[in-house]
Amino acid sequence: MTQDSKRLSGRVSRRKFLIGGSTVGATALAGCTLGSGDESESEIDTLTADGSSTVYPIANRAASLWNGNPPADDQEYWGPGQYGIDTDQNLADYWAGLYGFEATGERSVPPFQTQVALSHSGTGVEAVTNQRVDIGNASSTAESILGSDSEDVDNLVDHVVGVDGQPIVVSREIYDAGVTQLTGDQLRAIYKGEITNWSQVGGPDREIYAIGRAEDSGTDTAFRANLYGNPDEPISPDTRQGQNQQVAQLVQQNNNAIAYIALAFVNPDGGTPPIGLELDGTLYEYGKNLGAKGYPLSRDLHCYTWQDTDERESAFINMILSEFGQQNFVAPNNYFMLPPSRREEERAKLADQA
Repeated sequence: MTQDSKRLSGRVSRRKFLIGGSTVGATALAGCTLGSGDESESEIDTLTADGSSTVYPIANRAASLWNGNPPADDQEYWGPGQYGIDTDQNLADYWAGLYGFEATGERSVPPFQTQVALSHSGTGVEAVTNQRVDIGNASSTAESILGSDSEDVDNLVDHVVGVDGQPIVVSREIYDAGVTQLTGDQLRAIYKGEITNWSQVGGPDREIYAIGRAEDSGTDTAFRANLYGNPDEPISPDTRQGQNQQVAQLVQQNNNAIAYIALAFVNPDGGTPPIGLELDGTLYEYGKNLGAKGYPLSRDLHCYTWQDTDERESAFINMILSEFGQQNFVAPNNYFMLPPSRREEERAKLADQA
């Protein structure tokens, strides 16, 4: 292990996993080891993340490729030359090496492992605030989750990794019956329980089944903040679900549903067709202008770190912010990539490179 790696290993992890026995060690997990005074025991640093089901597809895909550590000649999964990166190193070796970690040179053996759990934005922000994980994924701001007067907000570093347009979707039967767009006032009234039948908005004579997200989810907080102007605005959906995956399944299983959902879970030709939303005279449509600044249901996707951003966190987030990361982790999930100027703003929040 290099001197830089030894230096880094003492400061980069808040959660360390003790691996007993020399037969496991760095060869098995290729973590950066830290001597503990007992040669039979090694500490393996693992980068951990938890939170939003909206951000999960980005972070999980990034973690999967990181842990796979594919070689530079693997054009399907890495191929750095395609992105203007001049290196012959494996994927995780390259990004971790920018922050002083020693390369392993082995597929499936990165300099340190990554683990991404799936829950909610509120859970992720709480977990990183309590330092149970390194990165808290959220699809709404920490201020809207914790409250702007929370002292914890000032201790969080907000890394924006992409943008979600959050479209409105309906059941296929409702879409095929002619409900292909709504106004903002109609949508607000549906979730207030003031419009309860599809016939009231030009659809079939069928009760509306309004699906909402769990109240601690970033998607729900963003929906209420952006549509009603208040993240705590009371609404009355017929049911609430904790994850985007569950919402999409319910829309597909019912013939009268409406929901707000992350872009990654939209299927225009399948069971979750998106509809247009007319606001202040502008029609916002999937595939056209959901990324526009004027679209109120557009929201940033966040990876929060606590107090600062260490070298391990920086290596992983820097990969997501790169052209490679944006094209492979953000765009394939139908989220909007950050423009180059904004990526540089986000990179300025990372630790200094080695």
